[in-house]
Amino acid sequence: MQKVLIVDDEPKITEVIAAYLAKSGYAAVIAADGRQALNLYASENPDMIILDLMLPFISGEDICRQIRQKSNVPIIMVTAKANEDSKVSCLNMGADDYITKPFSPRELVARVNSLFRRCLAANGGAQNKISVNSGALIIDFDAHTASKPGEIIPLTPNEFKLLSVLAKHPNKTFTREELIENAFGLDFAGFDRTIDSHIKNLRQKIEPDSANPIYVLTVRGVGYKFGFNRD
Repeated sequence: MQKVLIVDDEPKITEVIAAYLAKSGYAAVIAADGRQALNLYASENPDMIILDLMLPFISGEDICRQIRQKSNVPIIMVTAKANEDSKVSCLNMGADDYITKPFSPRELVARVNSLFRRCLAANGGAQNKISVNSGALIIDFDAHTASKPGEIIPLTPNEFKLLSVLAKHPNKTFTREELIENAFGLDFAGFDRTIDSHIKNLRQKIEPDSANPIYVLTVRGVGYKFGFNRD
């Protein structure tokens, strides 16, 4: 599970962000001031940081500069200033993205998802092929194929897109809407429940027992997740 460090001195904001991140399959760690943020960064090794500019003890700018001296961890800067100079300043100090207050938690989670995807693409060499369950299932993203020992699995393009999104984010729960956005794009003309039909067909092809899936799992009331980490 990918871990996101939320740094903000307003408890109501951090609680809401943490809840939305958890719903999307992320683990959230919260810091209420600059000192705590640096301590938690060192101890928790987060995969991303959501960083407010205005903080007690150490400012968001200084935190960003200190972290950038030793790490390229993705940072989304939160600022109350919507002017162009403030946005440019955030990016120049090392932030990967920014969002202005007040903001929608859904938009922030969408930005988190987008930034993780960009980072994954930038490091795509490590993700060109995934082997899971000791080679019982191999997913080749370059060849757009999935295979079992000795056979290529005949997936449709839509089934492979769904499998790719899920497999690249093991144990992250996706809602149907998120799967549509990530696999098919916002122009997808089908309904949310169309995903269920694709998932059913996908399971019949890749699972050892489609009635008791081990790869594509249902998270009741939420959506689906890929249940295996890569070998």
